[in-house]
Amino acid sequence: MTTPLVKGWCPGALRPMVSGDGLLVRVRPPAGRLEQTQAAGIARLAAQYGNGLVELSTRGNIQLRGINGGSHAPLIAGLAALGLTDPTPEAEARRNIVVTPYWQAGDGTRDLAERLAHALRDLGTASPETSQKTSTEPPPGPASVRTACMADLPSKFGFAIDTGPWPVLRGVSADIRIERDAAGTLLCRADGADCGAPVTPDTMAGTVLELVRWFMAGGMPGRMAARLSSGATLPTGLASIPALPVRDIPPPAPGPTAAGVMVGFAFGQMHAHTLAALAAIAPLRVTPWRMLLLEGQAQPPRMDHLLTRPDDPLLRVIACPGAPDCAQGLQATRPLARALAPHIPPDAVLHVSGCAKGCAQPGPTALTLVAQPRGFGLVRNGNATATVTRHVTAEHLLATPELLTERSNAPLL
Repeated sequence: MTTPLVKGWCPGALRPMVSGDGLLVRVRPPAGRLEQTQAAGIARLAAQYGNGLVELSTRGNIQLRGINGGSHAPLIAGLAALGLTDPTPEAEARRNIVVTPYWQAGDGTRDLAERLAHALRDLGTASPETSQKTSTEPPPGPASVRTACMADLPSKFGFAIDTGPWPVLRGVSADIRIERDAAGTLLCRADGADCGAPVTPDTMAGTVLELVRWFMAGGMPGRMAARLSSGATLPTGLASIPALPVRDIPPPAPGPTAAGVMVGFAFGQMHAHTLAALAAIAPLRVTPWRMLLLEGQAQPPRMDHLLTRPDDPLLRVIACPGAPDCAQGLQATRPLARALAPHIPPDAVLHVSGCAKGCAQPGPTALTLVAQPRGFGLVRNGNATATVTRHVTAEHLLATPELLTERSNAPLL
């Protein structure tokens, strides 16, 4: 099996990633929200400097594809004019914050997100020489070999502001979470811990940085939950109040919510003109479920290429761009996923991954197809790195999609 190249870092706007169709540029909307002018501006820039495709990530970010090297600088200038860039690539990487899209005006969620973003930005000091610096190279070396400081957070270290009456982002990757306890008190909780520290809007950012300082002092790379599961013990003051327990809640789906109406897209991807049309209707909240929430709207707009029904079969399939759009992709993924979607049971999810990294869905799903040099490996109840139970080709799957739900093994095809 071909081993994919694991880059170990996520792209940004100032540090894009080279992909099979050009540069991949990721925009991190402040507090997960785009003003109408910002959303319209992103659509215009995607059409002008990219291939016109806009993607939604599982971090609540916007991705622009097909940017060529000569277009990157004017693209960044356009994003900066919209207020959608950071002082440096390092500051951009630290501002890895996911915000619940269900917040209500006046509930303090946006204020918390802004306070945390400022605190993370200020961990590093931008100089005139590095301000708005861009790079396609990965961050220079792991934290273990760089100067140890709080600005050197591990790659992909993230934060979640999940301050509704019940957490909705527990399934979204994050290392430090801002939630509420049973009494409605704000908590700062390390991911993987059952308890957190009580905070107020004024003390939240400082407590987050204290928890970051504790994590960095451990000297080990990785993520918070792995650190705790390996036996590390949080200071008492950072784990004194029980968090709300995990409970089963319906998965997010298109439809009306108290904050507005949510709409989905096949594989979280849309054309720039679709984004421009949505921007003309309302401010947009970018969710970590590859959906957009149209703020204040009660009904979805009548528009092509939107997923508006919670039972749409395309919501049961996840697929990365695959070959040829991704340099790591071994097979085309989305045409196969689209064709198989009607055959996936309503209570299951199929993930079609172009390589063993599983970027589109790191966690397990009922069914995973992992691209290989010859066909796909089928994984049941696992992710793209799990043990393959059988090998199939796309042609065989399209002819006999019931293979996905059969339990028998098949010969290598």
